[in-house]
Amino acid sequence: MPELPSLPTLKDLHALNPLQQPTYADPGEATDVVRQLRRLPPLVFAGECDELRTKLAGVAAGKAFLLQGGDCAETFAGVTAANIQNKLRTLLSMSLVLTYAAQVPVVKVGRMAGQYTKPRSSDSETRDGVTLPAYRGDAVNGFDFTEEARKHDPQRLLGVYNASSATLNLVRAFVKGGFADMRTMHSWNSDFVRNSPAGVRYEQLTAEIERALAFIEACGIVSEQTRTVDFYSSHEGLSLEYEHAMTRIDSRTHRPYNTSGHFVWIGERTRQLDGAHVELMRHVRNPIGVKLGPTTSADTALELADRIDPDGEPGRITFITRMGAGKIRDLLPDVVEKVTASGRQVAWVCDPMHGNTFESANGYKTRAFSDVIDEVNGFFDVHDELGTWPGGVHIELTGDDVTECVGGAQELVEADLSSRYETLCDPRLNRNQSLELAFQVAERLVQSRNSRGADAAVATTAPALWA
Repeated sequence: MPELPSLPTLKDLHALNPLQQPTYADPGEATDVVRQLRRLPPLVFAGECDELRTKLAGVAAGKAFLLQGGDCAETFAGVTAANIQNKLRTLLSMSLVLTYAAQVPVVKVGRMAGQYTKPRSSDSETRDGVTLPAYRGDAVNGFDFTEEARKHDPQRLLGVYNASSATLNLVRAFVKGGFADMRTMHSWNSDFVRNSPAGVRYEQLTAEIERALAFIEACGIVSEQTRTVDFYSSHEGLSLEYEHAMTRIDSRTHRPYNTSGHFVWIGERTRQLDGAHVELMRHVRNPIGVKLGPTTSADTALELADRIDPDGEPGRITFITRMGAGKIRDLLPDVVEKVTASGRQVAWVCDPMHGNTFESANGYKTRAFSDVIDEVNGFFDVHDELGTWPGGVHIELTGDDVTECVGGAQELVEADLSSRYETLCDPRLNRNQSLELAFQVAERLVQSRNSRGADAAVATTAPALWA
């Protein structure tokens, strides 16, 4: 493998005292795993990353909308055809709602095929007087509360690669092999959501789209773009060993790309300006996301942008705000105003999940759907008032009928959480709640486009939008 000329070495990165990293008992074993990872083929290709960066430039310019969603933390056991298909059809259904209702192209990015590592607020967990290392995702250790399972194991990084490869292979087969064909859109939600309020509304919308497609085909316009979609993968770039090992030099441009995923973000806990994660990600050519929590100042956001994207390249940087429903209207305006006044055109995306977590009376970590919607509305309120573009949403969701977040049209209450609480980390929206969210986001997008006038409109034919 060629040298990575412009990249800091792993030794350089560890000298910066990176946060949220595993502690391996045998550093030599970790070194051997990294060596093995470097020899494996890339999971994504540099050209695909360039395509996504171009599409995110459209988001930043107010000409497209980003839908990013998937599991809080993927698991190796969750790499099944049914699980991947369910998440994909949920995202496709949401995208269809947003595209048709708001008449803007939707950039579809899965929080999948790499989201196996999680930052934690504490290094350890105590149960019944026994203290063990905290579960940090399947990339680091196991969920079972035993000393053996909770040991930090570098071999798991090879498991991340294999699981991500299997996921990407199946996703590519689905989105290019007929599953994403708009003519099959009824089947995406043909079971339990059909009788839910969001499901009924979805069936009505798809009937309208079918009539539009029939008209287009009757006019002799046939496009492959209604039969396939462009779908990209993303994850938090947390494990320095894994992300560094998966960074390769592109043969076309001779520049480094992180080939573990198309879009990689830096988390709220690891976005230190002089930290290892910012240092690594500023060198790669992928589009990069940065989570901005309630402690973020406008100056911090600008400094991060200057550090990661000194040239102000369109589509290079996405700010993902996660401030909480009760704070976003107060904290976000100053950040957006000052970043915009600097002349930077970044993509603004709302993560309405992480700032709205609480513990239920019966001991479950949960989120209220009403808080999620309130933060989304606050995000749109701020951007509509400032005349900036609300560029997307970043959602933790699943394609299954879980009971992890309270509220929504099904009116889940805390007592319902125990029936199907399956997440190993943070609570996710189920498919009904995700679809319900999509309709509400679509309504706000329509309002935002209308408030900006016809100039905000883009091509509105179904073939162009679906791609």
